[in-house]
Amino acid sequence: MLEARNLKLWYGDFRALNGVSMSITPRAITAIIGPSGCGKSTLLRCFNRMNDLVEGSRVEGEILFEGQNIYGRRFDMTGLRKRVGMVFQRPNPFPLTVFDNVAYGPRIHGLASGDELRETVKKALQATLLWDELGDKLDAPALSLSAEQQQRLCISRLVAVAPDVLLMDEPCSALDPMATQNIEELMLELKKRYTIVIVTHNMQQAARVSDFTGFMLLGDLVEFGETQQVFTAPRDRRTEEYITGRYG
Repeated sequence: MLEARNLKLWYGDFRALNGVSMSITPRAITAIIGPSGCGKSTLLRCFNRMNDLVEGSRVEGEILFEGQNIYGRRFDMTGLRKRVGMVFQRPNPFPLTVFDNVAYGPRIHGLASGDELRETVKKALQATLLWDELGDKLDAPALSLSAEQQQRLCISRLVAVAPDVLLMDEPCSALDPMATQNIEELMLELKKRYTIVIVTHNMQQAARVSDFTGFMLLGDLVEFGETQQVFTAPRDRRTEEYITGRYG
């Protein structure tokens, strides 16, 4: 689905990624772990070119999406960000109603209107298990929802435009343990239909929900493999030291 090939990225003179290569398996959860400042969020944002918005950023290497280099000159950026969506660290619903938040993407992309749009909103809320809670509150302000509901709503907003990949940057960092558990259960359900890549500081979360894990350190992808292997039999000493809490 996605593949990075010798990916390097600079912010001005600072090199944040040092030749990262990895493949993302379809309909699975891939976790990227590592200490703060190691480049994991930078890597995640490369998958839908959000780093382009940072002044002075520069990329070398390739990221292939369905075999096409997304950094190619003629690549369709609007189409990329529709098919590869991002959920941020803190919930960021628009200051609109619940309905208008979920309907925003389909309206912008011209995907649905009228009864079809209402059905799209309903299905997106059902996908994140919000319909039973909010189906009769579609006119309520999104900012009045709980933090967990807001994060689910942001995921619904992505699902409404029928993406292929969900990128999640610390999606539970602003949530309490119970809400975190609920979002983790949602991720496990969503991976049946979507490819998911998450960045997390929570190694236990990576172990619980992911199928594959990559460990990053100082801009390098130190190790990448099946989650069980990375956590129980890491091949690199630095991975073992991080997982066992010796640093980071």
